[in-house]
Amino acid sequence: QQQQQQQLQQQQLQQQQQQQQQQQQHNGLQDQGFLWAVFQRVDRDRSGVISENELQQALSNGTWTPFNPKTVKSLIGMFDRNNRGGVDFNEFLGLWKYINDWQNIFRNYDRDNSGFIDKNELKQALTSFGYRLSDQFYGILVSKFDRQGRGQIAFDDFIQCCIVLQRLTDVFRRYDTDQDGWIQVSYEQYLTMVFNIV
Repeated sequence: QQQQQQQLQQQQLQQQQQQQQQQQQHNGLQDQGFLWAVFQRVDRDRSGVISENELQQALSNGTWTPFNPKTVKSLIGMFDRNNRGGVDFNEFLGLWKYINDWQNIFRNYDRDNSGFIDKNELKQALTSFGYRLSDQFYGILVSKFDRQGRGQIAFDDFIQCCIVLQRLTDVFRRYDTDQDGWIQVSYEQYLTMVFNIV
């Protein structure tokens, strides 16, 4: 009798797992259907590719201002595998997830739900990513990426800040061969580093 109960429990568990898998597949198809509808709305010229301009018009940074063109260009550049200046539907799926992931991070640190993060919130976010920088440097970041002159960074500028910081870090690490946080480069190497980022 105990063995029958165990078999019954095992069968119930397997049925639950199958139902969960079917639900996940169904949700995935629903998500893809929703994203296809979004893609078609954004692709205004029906080219099958979302351009920088189309993407900028479709994105919202939550502050009723246009999405930062530099951020849009960076996003397209990251996901445009064919270098055609836009993203097709498959590339758009990755781009959508990337933006949503950043949006969730941003919301975690926008504690007052203002649509902006201040210097301290930026510091908390970047510290959670592993960056250990001075308060003075966080002030520099805010002034660099604060397009509206409020002493705060909007969502789109936060993405741009993180992209630039990651690119700079990647380039720095290539030259920091002994990983001590210091590099020695010639002027030409420095220029090469900078031009690989901008």
